[in-house]
Amino acid sequence: MANRLVISNIGLLATPLGKTARAGADQGRISLRTGAYLAAEDGVITALGNGIPPRELLEGARHIDAGGRLVTPGLVDAHTHLVFGGWREHELALKRRGVSYLDILAQGGGILSTVRQTREASQEALTEKAAQALARMLCLGVTTCEAKSGYGLDQATELKQLAAVRTLAARQPVELVSTYLGAHALPPEYKDDREGYLRLMTREMIPMVSREGLAEFCDVFCETGVFTAAEAEEILRAAQAHGLKAKIHTDEIDAIGGTELAGWLQAVSAEHLIAATDRGIDALARGGTVAVLLPATSFYLGKPYARARNMIAAGVPVAAASDYNPGSCPSLNLQLVMNLACWNYKMSPEEVLTAVTLNAAAAVCRADRLGSLEPGKQADLVIWDAPNLDYIFYRFGENLVKTVIKAGMPVSEK
Repeated sequence: MANRLVISNIGLLATPLGKTARAGADQGRISLRTGAYLAAEDGVITALGNGIPPRELLEGARHIDAGGRLVTPGLVDAHTHLVFGGWREHELALKRRGVSYLDILAQGGGILSTVRQTREASQEALTEKAAQALARMLCLGVTTCEAKSGYGLDQATELKQLAAVRTLAARQPVELVSTYLGAHALPPEYKDDREGYLRLMTREMIPMVSREGLAEFCDVFCETGVFTAAEAEEILRAAQAHGLKAKIHTDEIDAIGGTELAGWLQAVSAEHLIAATDRGIDALARGGTVAVLLPATSFYLGKPYARARNMIAAGVPVAAASDYNPGSCPSLNLQLVMNLACWNYKMSPEEVLTAVTLNAAAAVCRADRLGSLEPGKQADLVIWDAPNLDYIFYRFGENLVKTVIKAGMPVSEK
Protein backbone atom coordinates (compact mmCIF):
# COMPACT_ATOMS: atom_id res chain seq x y z
CA MET A 1 0.00 0.00 0.00
CA ALA A 2 1.30 3.44 -0.87
CA ASN A 3 2.53 5.71 1.90
CA ARG A 4 0.08 8.58 1.49
CA LEU A 5 0.13 12.01 3.12
CA VAL A 6 -2.70 14.52 2.91
CA ILE A 7 -2.40 18.09 4.19
CA SER A 8 -5.71 19.93 4.36
CA ASN A 9 -6.94 23.33 5.51
CA ILE A 10 -3.94 25.16 4.05
CA GLY A 11 -4.63 28.87 4.42
CA LEU A 12 -2.23 29.81 1.63
CA LEU A 13 -0.03 27.55 -0.47
CA ALA A 14 2.76 29.69 -1.95
CA THR A 15 5.22 28.23 -4.43
CA PRO A 16 7.19 29.00 -7.57
CA LEU A 17 6.50 26.63 -10.43
CA GLY A 18 8.65 24.74 -12.89
CA LYS A 19 11.74 22.57 -13.12
CA THR A 20 14.31 25.26 -13.93
CA ALA A 21 15.51 28.46 -12.31
CA ARG A 22 13.28 31.52 -12.65
CA ALA A 23 14.89 34.75 -13.88
CA GLY A 24 13.81 38.33 -14.50
CA ALA A 25 10.17 39.10 -13.83
CA ASP A 26 9.46 35.37 -13.59
CA GLN A 27 11.41 35.21 -10.32
CA GLY A 28 8.56 37.02 -8.60
CA ARG A 29 5.72 35.16 -10.33
CA ILE A 30 4.60 32.45 -7.93
CA SER A 31 1.44 30.43 -7.44
CA LEU A 32 -0.77 31.52 -4.53
CA ARG A 33 -3.54 29.06 -3.74
CA THR A 34 -5.94 29.73 -0.84
CA GLY A 35 -7.96 27.14 1.03
CA ALA A 36 -5.85 24.36 -0.43
CA TYR A 37 -4.98 20.74 0.16
CA LEU A 38 -2.00 18.69 -0.96
CA ALA A 39 -1.62 14.93 -1.34
CA ALA A 40 1.54 12.87 -1.74
CA GLU A 41 2.27 9.18 -2.19
CA ASP A 42 5.62 7.55 -1.46
CA GLY A 43 7.15 10.99 -1.00
CA VAL A 44 5.96 12.48 -4.31
CA ILE A 45 3.21 15.09 -4.70
CA THR A 46 0.24 13.60 -6.54
CA ALA A 47 -2.51 16.17 -6.16
CA LEU A 48 -3.24 19.79 -5.27
CA GLY A 49 -6.72 21.16 -4.88
CA ASN A 50 -9.01 23.56 -3.08
CA GLY A 51 -11.52 22.91 -0.35
CA ILE A 52 -11.97 19.58 1.42
CA PRO A 53 -9.85 16.69 0.08
CA PRO A 54 -11.82 13.90 -1.63
CA ARG A 55 -12.71 10.97 0.64
CA GLU A 56 -10.67 8.53 -1.44
CA LEU A 57 -7.54 10.59 -0.81
CA LEU A 58 -8.08 10.60 2.94
CA GLU A 59 -8.75 6.86 3.28
CA GLY A 60 -5.67 5.18 4.72
CA ALA A 61 -3.63 8.40 4.61
CA ARG A 62 -1.63 10.23 7.24
CA HIS A 63 -3.65 13.43 7.60
CA ILE A 64 -2.29 16.78 8.75
CA ASP A 65 -4.60 19.75 9.31
CA ALA A 66 -2.57 22.87 8.52
CA GLY A 67 -4.94 25.00 10.57
CA GLY A 68 -5.22 27.75 7.97
CA ARG A 69 -1.46 28.31 7.94
CA LEU A 70 0.98 29.16 5.16
CA VAL A 71 2.66 26.26 3.32
CA THR A 72 5.73 26.65 1.09
CA PRO A 73 8.32 24.34 -0.44
CA GLY A 74 11.07 23.17 1.89
CA LEU A 75 13.96 25.63 2.01
CA VAL A 76 17.18 24.86 0.12
CA ASP A 77 20.43 26.25 1.51
CA ALA A 78 22.63 26.31 -1.59
CA HIS A 79 25.90 27.51 -0.02
CA THR A 80 27.29 26.25 3.29
CA HIS A 81 30.65 25.22 4.74
CA LEU A 82 28.96 22.63 6.92
CA VAL A 83 31.90 20.53 8.13
CA PHE A 84 34.66 22.30 10.06
CA GLY A 85 36.64 22.14 13.27
CA GLY A 86 36.54 24.77 15.99
CA TRP A 87 35.25 28.33 15.86
CA ARG A 88 36.84 31.74 15.38
CA GLU A 89 35.24 33.99 17.97
CA HIS A 90 38.73 35.33 18.78
CA GLU A 91 38.60 37.23 15.46
CA LEU A 92 35.63 39.30 16.60
CA ALA A 93 37.80 41.97 18.18
CA LEU A 94 39.93 42.24 15.02
CA LYS A 95 36.85 42.65 12.85
CA ARG A 96 35.40 45.27 15.18
CA ARG A 97 38.64 47.24 14.83
CA GLY A 98 38.23 47.16 11.07
CA VAL A 99 40.96 44.63 10.26
CA SER A 100 40.08 43.29 6.80
CA TYR A 101 39.41 39.66 5.97
CA LEU A 102 42.48 39.50 3.72
CA ASP A 103 44.67 41.01 6.47
CA ILE A 104 43.41 38.44 8.97
CA LEU A 105 44.18 35.72 6.41
CA ALA A 106 47.69 37.13 5.89
CA GLN A 107 48.29 36.89 9.65
CA GLY A 108 47.53 33.16 9.58
CA GLY A 109 43.94 33.59 10.69
CA GLY A 110 40.76 33.27 8.70
CA ILE A 111 40.49 30.11 6.66
CA LEU A 112 43.95 28.97 7.73
CA SER A 113 42.95 29.03 11.40
CA THR A 114 40.01 26.75 10.67
CA VAL A 115 42.24 24.55 8.50
CA ARG A 116 44.44 23.86 11.52
CA GLN A 117 41.47 22.98 13.72
CA THR A 118 39.85 20.82 11.05
CA ARG A 119 43.04 18.89 10.41
CA GLU A 120 43.31 18.19 14.15
CA ALA A 121 39.69 17.02 14.53
CA SER A 122 38.65 13.40 14.05
CA GLN A 123 36.14 12.47 11.39
CA GLU A 124 33.74 11.42 14.15
CA ALA A 125 34.00 14.81 15.86
CA LEU A 126 33.48 16.68 12.60
CA THR A 127 30.48 14.52 11.76
CA GLU A 128 28.83 15.03 15.14
CA LYS A 129 29.34 18.80 15.06
CA ALA A 130 27.83 19.03 11.56
CA ALA A 131 24.93 16.76 12.60
CA GLN A 132 24.02 19.22 15.36
CA ALA A 133 24.05 22.07 12.85
CA LEU A 134 21.83 20.12 10.46
CA ALA A 135 19.31 19.43 13.21
CA ARG A 136 19.03 23.19 13.84
CA MET A 137 18.75 23.89 10.10
CA LEU A 138 15.93 21.37 9.82
CA CYS A 139 13.97 23.07 12.59
CA LEU A 140 14.34 26.32 10.64
CA GLY A 141 12.78 24.78 7.52
CA VAL A 142 15.84 23.63 5.55
CA THR A 143 15.21 20.32 3.79
CA THR A 144 18.21 20.36 1.40
CA CYS A 145 21.70 21.67 2.08
CA GLU A 146 24.84 22.05 0.00
CA ALA A 147 28.03 21.25 1.93
CA LYS A 148 31.51 22.32 0.82
CA SER A 149 34.85 20.95 1.91
CA GLY A 150 37.79 23.38 1.84
CA TYR A 151 39.03 23.39 5.42
CA GLY A 152 41.55 20.65 4.87
CA LEU A 153 43.61 21.81 1.90
CA ASP A 154 45.42 18.48 2.02
CA GLN A 155 44.36 15.11 0.73
CA ALA A 156 43.61 13.44 4.06
CA THR A 157 41.51 16.24 5.55
CA GLU A 158 39.59 17.11 2.39
CA LEU A 159 38.63 13.45 2.11
CA LYS A 160 37.74 13.43 5.81
CA GLN A 161 35.35 16.34 5.32
CA LEU A 162 33.73 14.78 2.26
CA ALA A 163 33.41 11.43 4.04
CA ALA A 164 31.65 13.19 6.92
CA VAL A 165 29.12 14.61 4.47
CA ARG A 166 28.55 11.15 3.00
CA THR A 167 27.97 9.71 6.48
CA LEU A 168 25.53 12.49 7.38
CA ALA A 169 23.60 12.07 4.15
CA ALA A 170 22.70 8.53 5.21
CA ARG A 171 21.80 9.16 8.83
CA GLN A 172 19.58 12.25 9.02
CA PRO A 173 16.71 13.70 6.94
CA VAL A 174 18.24 16.86 5.41
CA GLU A 175 19.31 16.03 1.85
CA LEU A 176 22.98 16.88 1.35
CA VAL A 177 24.75 17.99 -1.82
CA SER A 178 28.54 17.64 -1.67
CA THR A 179 31.04 20.12 -3.15
CA TYR A 180 34.83 19.78 -3.29
CA LEU A 181 36.45 23.14 -2.43
CA GLY A 182 40.14 22.29 -2.21
CA ALA A 183 40.81 25.68 -3.81
CA HIS A 184 39.56 27.58 -0.76
CA ALA A 185 43.00 28.97 0.08
CA LEU A 186 46.66 28.16 -0.50
CA PRO A 187 47.76 25.79 2.28
CA PRO A 188 50.77 26.85 4.38
CA GLU A 189 52.93 24.02 3.11
CA TYR A 190 52.49 25.26 -0.46
CA LYS A 191 52.90 28.99 0.20
CA ASP A 192 56.01 29.03 -2.02
CA ASP A 193 54.72 26.49 -4.54
CA ARG A 194 51.39 27.56 -6.04
CA GLU A 195 51.95 25.39 -9.11
CA GLY A 196 52.54 22.38 -6.90
CA TYR A 197 49.20 22.82 -5.18
CA LEU A 198 47.41 23.34 -8.49
CA ARG A 199 48.94 20.07 -9.71
CA LEU A 200 47.83 18.29 -6.53
CA MET A 201 44.24 19.43 -7.03
CA THR A 202 43.95 18.95 -10.78
CA ARG A 203 45.94 15.73 -11.16
CA GLU A 204 45.26 13.91 -7.89
CA MET A 205 42.44 15.31 -5.78
CA ILE A 206 39.84 16.06 -8.44
CA PRO A 207 40.25 12.68 -10.17
CA MET A 208 40.09 10.91 -6.77
CA VAL A 209 37.02 12.81 -5.57
CA SER A 210 35.26 12.07 -8.85
CA ARG A 211 36.28 8.41 -8.90
CA GLU A 212 35.13 7.84 -5.32
CA GLY A 213 31.86 9.72 -5.86
CA LEU A 214 32.59 12.01 -2.92
CA ALA A 215 31.34 15.22 -4.54
CA GLU A 216 29.04 16.36 -7.31
CA PHE A 217 30.51 19.86 -7.67
CA CYS A 218 33.90 21.57 -7.62
CA ASP A 219 34.22 25.11 -6.29
CA VAL A 220 37.08 27.66 -6.33
CA PHE A 221 37.63 30.81 -4.29
CA CYS A 222 38.61 33.27 -7.05
CA GLU A 223 39.63 36.39 -5.16
CA THR A 224 42.50 38.79 -4.53
CA GLY A 225 45.13 37.00 -2.47
CA VAL A 226 43.59 33.57 -3.10
CA PHE A 227 43.25 32.16 -6.65
CA THR A 228 43.33 34.16 -9.87
CA ALA A 229 40.78 33.84 -12.63
CA ALA A 230 43.34 31.94 -14.74
CA GLU A 231 44.01 29.50 -11.89
CA ALA A 232 40.28 29.11 -11.26
CA GLU A 233 39.76 28.29 -14.94
CA GLU A 234 42.49 25.62 -14.81
CA ILE A 235 40.90 24.00 -11.75
CA LEU A 236 37.32 24.13 -13.00
CA ARG A 237 38.17 22.84 -16.46
CA ALA A 238 39.93 19.90 -14.83
CA ALA A 239 36.85 19.33 -12.67
CA GLN A 240 34.50 19.42 -15.65
CA ALA A 241 36.75 16.98 -17.51
CA HIS A 242 36.29 14.55 -14.61
CA GLY A 243 32.52 14.95 -14.45
CA LEU A 244 32.29 17.45 -11.58
CA LYS A 245 30.03 20.44 -12.14
CA ALA A 246 31.51 23.91 -11.72
CA LYS A 247 30.79 26.45 -9.00
CA ILE A 248 32.82 29.52 -8.12
CA HIS A 249 33.22 31.80 -5.07
CA THR A 250 34.06 35.12 -6.66
CA ASP A 251 33.94 38.91 -6.54
CA GLU A 252 33.34 38.90 -2.80
CA ILE A 253 35.91 41.65 -2.30
CA ASP A 254 37.35 42.58 -5.71
CA ALA A 255 36.18 42.01 -9.27
CA ILE A 256 39.06 40.00 -10.76
CA GLY A 257 37.24 38.18 -13.56
CA GLY A 258 35.65 35.25 -11.74
CA THR A 259 32.09 36.23 -12.54
CA GLU A 260 32.89 36.49 -16.25
CA LEU A 261 34.63 33.11 -16.02
CA ALA A 262 31.53 31.56 -14.46
CA GLY A 263 29.44 32.67 -17.42
CA TRP A 264 32.01 31.55 -19.99
CA LEU A 265 32.27 28.10 -18.39
CA GLN A 266 28.49 27.92 -17.95
CA ALA A 267 29.08 27.18 -14.29
CA VAL A 268 26.03 26.00 -12.39
CA SER A 269 26.44 28.85 -9.90
CA ALA A 270 28.56 31.86 -9.01
CA GLU A 271 28.53 32.82 -5.34
CA HIS A 272 29.07 35.99 -3.24
CA LEU A 273 29.27 38.51 -6.16
CA ILE A 274 29.34 41.65 -4.02
CA ALA A 275 31.77 43.35 -6.41
CA ALA A 276 30.37 41.91 -9.65
CA THR A 277 30.49 44.35 -12.58
CA ASP A 278 27.91 44.92 -15.29
CA ARG A 279 30.08 42.86 -17.60
CA GLY A 280 30.14 40.01 -15.09
CA ILE A 281 26.39 40.14 -14.59
CA ASP A 282 25.84 39.99 -18.34
CA ALA A 283 28.16 36.97 -18.53
CA LEU A 284 26.09 35.16 -15.89
CA ALA A 285 22.90 35.84 -17.85
CA ARG A 286 24.44 34.51 -21.06
CA GLY A 287 25.84 31.44 -19.33
CA GLY A 288 22.60 30.53 -17.55
CA THR A 289 24.48 30.63 -14.24
CA VAL A 290 22.58 31.01 -10.96
CA ALA A 291 23.80 33.87 -8.75
CA VAL A 292 23.93 32.59 -5.17
CA LEU A 293 23.92 35.68 -2.95
CA LEU A 294 24.87 35.66 0.73
CA PRO A 295 23.30 38.62 2.56
CA ALA A 296 24.10 37.37 6.07
CA THR A 297 27.81 37.53 5.22
CA SER A 298 27.46 41.15 4.11
CA PHE A 299 25.56 41.86 7.34
CA TYR A 300 28.10 40.16 9.60
CA LEU A 301 31.15 41.72 7.95
CA GLY A 302 29.57 45.15 7.48
CA LYS A 303 30.15 44.92 3.73
CA PRO A 304 28.04 46.12 0.79
CA TYR A 305 25.21 43.94 -0.44
CA ALA A 306 25.34 42.29 -3.86
CA ARG A 307 23.42 43.99 -6.67
CA ALA A 308 20.46 41.63 -6.67
CA ARG A 309 18.09 44.04 -8.42
CA ASN A 310 20.54 44.59 -11.29
CA MET A 311 20.99 40.83 -11.63
CA ILE A 312 17.25 40.19 -11.72
CA ALA A 313 16.81 42.99 -14.29
CA ALA A 314 19.56 41.44 -16.43
CA GLY A 315 17.85 38.05 -16.44
CA VAL A 316 20.14 36.30 -13.94
CA PRO A 317 18.32 33.83 -11.67
CA VAL A 318 19.08 34.82 -8.07
CA ALA A 319 19.29 32.42 -5.14
CA ALA A 320 20.01 33.32 -1.51
CA ALA A 321 21.93 31.12 0.93
CA SER A 322 23.42 31.23 4.41
CA ASP A 323 27.17 30.82 3.80
CA TYR A 324 27.27 29.11 7.22
CA ASN A 325 30.93 28.99 8.24
CA PRO A 326 33.05 29.77 11.33
CA GLY A 327 34.56 33.01 10.06
CA SER A 328 32.53 35.30 7.83
CA CYS A 329 29.05 34.00 8.68
CA PRO A 330 28.72 31.93 11.85
CA SER A 331 24.94 31.65 11.39
CA LEU A 332 22.88 28.88 9.80
CA ASN A 333 19.56 30.73 9.96
CA LEU A 334 18.09 30.80 6.45
CA GLN A 335 15.03 32.64 7.74
CA LEU A 336 17.32 35.52 8.70
CA VAL A 337 18.79 35.36 5.20
CA MET A 338 15.27 35.72 3.80
CA ASN A 339 14.65 38.82 5.92
CA LEU A 340 17.98 40.37 4.91
CA ALA A 341 17.36 39.64 1.22
CA CYS A 342 13.97 41.33 1.36
CA TRP A 343 15.23 44.47 3.11
CA ASN A 344 18.77 44.86 1.78
CA TYR A 345 18.49 43.40 -1.72
CA LYS A 346 15.10 45.13 -2.12
CA MET A 347 13.58 41.85 -3.27
CA SER A 348 9.87 41.14 -2.91
CA PRO A 349 8.71 38.27 -0.66
CA GLU A 350 7.77 36.36 -3.80
CA GLU A 351 11.26 36.83 -5.30
CA VAL A 352 12.91 35.77 -2.07
CA LEU A 353 10.75 32.66 -1.77
CA THR A 354 11.90 31.64 -5.24
CA ALA A 355 15.48 32.46 -4.23
CA VAL A 356 15.48 29.97 -1.32
CA THR A 357 13.43 27.25 -3.01
CA LEU A 358 13.37 26.73 -6.79
CA ASN A 359 16.40 28.86 -7.71
CA ALA A 360 18.39 27.45 -4.82
CA ALA A 361 17.44 23.95 -5.97
CA ALA A 362 18.66 24.86 -9.48
CA ALA A 363 21.96 26.02 -7.96
CA VAL A 364 22.51 22.44 -6.77
CA CYS A 365 20.96 20.77 -9.85
CA ARG A 366 17.85 19.59 -8.01
CA ALA A 367 15.16 21.79 -9.58
CA ASP A 368 13.76 18.87 -11.57
CA ARG A 369 12.40 17.33 -8.35
CA LEU A 370 12.78 19.93 -5.55
CA GLY A 371 12.04 23.60 -4.96
CA SER A 372 8.33 23.79 -5.81
CA LEU A 373 5.03 22.23 -4.81
CA GLU A 374 3.40 20.65 -7.84
CA PRO A 375 2.51 17.12 -8.95
CA GLY A 376 5.58 15.02 -9.71
CA LYS A 377 7.87 16.96 -7.36
CA GLN A 378 9.15 15.53 -4.08
CA ALA A 379 6.95 16.40 -1.11
CA ASP A 380 9.42 18.63 0.73
CA LEU A 381 7.49 21.41 2.43
CA VAL A 382 7.17 23.72 5.40
CA ILE A 383 4.03 24.54 7.35
CA TRP A 384 4.65 28.00 8.82
CA ASP A 385 3.16 29.48 11.96
CA ALA A 386 2.01 32.32 9.72
CA PRO A 387 -1.19 33.22 7.86
CA ASN A 388 0.43 34.50 4.67
CA LEU A 389 3.73 35.02 2.87
CA ASP A 390 4.29 38.64 3.91
CA TYR A 391 4.10 37.64 7.57
CA ILE A 392 7.37 35.69 7.53
CA PHE A 393 9.17 38.74 6.15
CA TYR A 394 7.38 41.15 8.47
CA ARG A 395 8.50 39.17 11.54
CA PHE A 396 12.18 38.49 12.21
CA GLY A 397 14.42 37.13 14.93
CA GLU A 398 12.40 34.01 15.80
CA ASN A 399 11.67 30.67 14.20
CA LEU A 400 8.29 30.80 12.44
CA VAL A 401 8.35 27.18 11.22
CA LYS A 402 5.73 24.86 12.71
CA THR A 403 6.20 21.60 10.77
CA VAL A 404 8.82 20.37 8.30
CA ILE A 405 8.06 17.53 5.90
CA LYS A 406 10.76 15.75 3.89
CA ALA A 407 9.81 13.32 1.13
CA GLY A 408 6.28 13.06 2.49
CA MET A 409 7.31 12.40 6.10
CA PRO A 410 7.06 14.86 9.03
CA VAL A 411 10.62 15.28 10.34
CA SER A 412 10.34 18.33 12.63
CA GLU A 413 7.47 19.72 14.65
CA LYS A 414 7.30 22.77 16.93
